[in-house]
Amino acid sequence: MYYYKINENILISEDIIPNYKKLKEEEIKAPQGNIFFAMKKPPLLYRSIFKIYDEDILNYSSEGVELLNRNNNHLKNYPKWIYNAMEKGDAYFINTGYPLWMDFIKDDNTKKSRYDINVIGLGDVGGILSSGLKLLGEGVIGSIGLYDRNENKVIRWKNEISSIIDINETEDIKVKALNEDEIFNCDVLVFCVSVGVPEINASVNDVRMVQFQGNKDIISHYAKEARIRNFSGIFAVVSDPVDLLCKAVFLESNKDLNGNYDFKGIPSHRIRGYGLGVMNARAKYYSESHGIYSNYDKEGRVFGPHGEGLIAANSISNYNSSLSEAITSLTKNANLEVRASGFKPYIAPALSSGAISIIATLKEDWHYASTFLGGIFMGTRCRYNEAYGTILEKYNLPQKLFKKLKETEAYLHNLY
Repeated sequence: MYYYKINENILISEDIIPNYKKLKEEEIKAPQGNIFFAMKKPPLLYRSIFKIYDEDILNYSSEGVELLNRNNNHLKNYPKWIYNAMEKGDAYFINTGYPLWMDFIKDDNTKKSRYDINVIGLGDVGGILSSGLKLLGEGVIGSIGLYDRNENKVIRWKNEISSIIDINETEDIKVKALNEDEIFNCDVLVFCVSVGVPEINASVNDVRMVQFQGNKDIISHYAKEARIRNFSGIFAVVSDPVDLLCKAVFLESNKDLNGNYDFKGIPSHRIRGYGLGVMNARAKYYSESHGIYSNYDKEGRVFGPHGEGLIAANSISNYNSSLSEAITSLTKNANLEVRASGFKPYIAPALSSGAISIIATLKEDWHYASTFLGGIFMGTRCRYNEAYGTILEKYNLPQKLFKKLKETEAYLHNLY
């Protein structure tokens, strides 16, 4: 391993880094900044950057749902100054498989006070989501930009959302109409465009998957455009199916003009899918209303996609397979129940998966999102740091639950 100092940060690398002076380990005193482990891994299978808090990075052979399992008692094998940095949360992995990996090292990790969010697509979900951002975003959101190819939708939602005002608010959130060339002028781009949504009377088991190809074609266009415009914010996917569309954004933005992967587009840590928040909310609602497991809100978790492959665990600490299967079935089919009433189920997803989860992301609070994990985007409970990516919630997973996670992982790999 080679040691380098970059400003106040220490970089530990498997390879020689040109144009930087090598240090001997004994020359390193208590570092004032962060510690970065720089290792070259295939970007198609490994995250771009993440915080190290229980991964044994020197024996890091693969990524997958195993990373959701808590791993203890090995970090003490590292030198004390590295171990202390890991314990404090000041140690990170950087994937040098990205040619622009040096851009991941931030000298100033000061959190922004307010964020600019642009929403693309003002259909059923986009309009409600934008309303939720306006209602809940005080102190977090500076502006909400609205774009849709239908200009009348932009006019409608701009006027409506601008008229949602709490007289007790101390900071106004500006709502603005966007031209197409302004879409990427933001900190968070929220993709809500959807085509091919089945009609209410359509006989479809998984409504989300029906929309994949049409939505993939559209989101691929914006992914390529984001690359061209050097978009450096979060690309947030709300359209269905979020897990697969996130991967489409990752793959398409990281190709050159000849269609070859060069990984100079959006790194994996800045692509996030928002579909699982509503599944957690539905799991809580149905577990209580059906008397299945009343402690779900404290102990329960959801994982995976928000359709086929979903896992709702009644409890991490008191896992019960039959109770979890019952909650999973009710949660997965909740949208069909709403459709059977004659309406499309978009209000709860727009708010629970969308507005509430996006605001939690910016606050660095726990929330549900689909994030890059071993080549797929996997839904789980997590936190997000705008400089250094996703922090996964970890568990002492029961063996039966872990087996189901592996099944969902394989399912998502096979889908794309």
